[in-house]
Amino acid sequence: MSGFIDVHGHVVLEESMGAAGAACGPELGNYPDGTTFFRVGDWRLDGVPYRESLFMQAKLRLEAMDENGISLQALSPNPLTYLHWIDENDASNYCRTHNEAMASLVSEHKDRFLGFAALPMQNIGMAIQELEYSVKELNLLGGYIGTDFGTDFDDPQMDDFYAACCEFNVPLFLHPAPSGLDGPLRDPRMRKYDLDLVFEFSYEELVATSMIIFGGVTGRFPNLDICISHGGGSTMLHRSKLRLLAERRPSSPEWIREPGEFDRELDRYGLIAMCLVERNLILLSPN
Repeated sequence: MSGFIDVHGHVVLEESMGAAGAACGPELGNYPDGTTFFRVGDWRLDGVPYRESLFMQAKLRLEAMDENGISLQALSPNPLTYLHWIDENDASNYCRTHNEAMASLVSEHKDRFLGFAALPMQNIGMAIQELEYSVKELNLLGGYIGTDFGTDFDDPQMDDFYAACCEFNVPLFLHPAPSGLDGPLRDPRMRKYDLDLVFEFSYEELVATSMIIFGGVTGRFPNLDICISHGGGSTMLHRSKLRLLAERRPSSPEWIREPGEFDRELDRYGLIAMCLVERNLILLSPN
């Protein structure tokens, strides 16, 4: 196969609209003046015509892929619709509807698309069940989840989930969502000027990476394949400080204090998804 492989392609699926219940939605609609809105609970995004865009039009997506030399794209849930904070049963129903629609879309373009599964991470057991169904029955690629859902990545409750990813031999993709959609708003300042898309995402990716490394996740699950979006956020900018923290602070686990151990762990991750500026890739080098 020639051309690029893109693992960062968000979609919005018509079949998933309203699948989380009337109160949550999601909902695509129009104001009286004809302008569009996208609603999740009480939160709205105005002016994005999803239905007329490559988010929902496979033909437009394929044309854009061809223009950019992309031969294969892994489609993924829209971060606005992770819905990790709603009722677990509503979340489970939503994810099932979403994933079946994703599988249907992928099946129509098997030579160009792969698909990631949405998972109800507010209940780890349900998430494992949905991952298994999505991989074994729907032939989806793996799990695609947010970075904040009430259980930290170093929490022992996550171990069964990691074990399932290894058992099914599928990747796990981590990508932040703006806070305050269906869960708590972390910092109201981030809503100004869409700063959350830069600072909040970058912060969440840094925290997720750090929790996984300091929590010894890959030590317990060496075959776990994790990819973290946007080059791991600001992780590489803080690499030297994190290294010193790992080696010198009394709160660091004993095993990571050995010189070089932090770097060995960090370099195991796929952090290069969607680096917009070529020179930023320099930050992702091992040294």
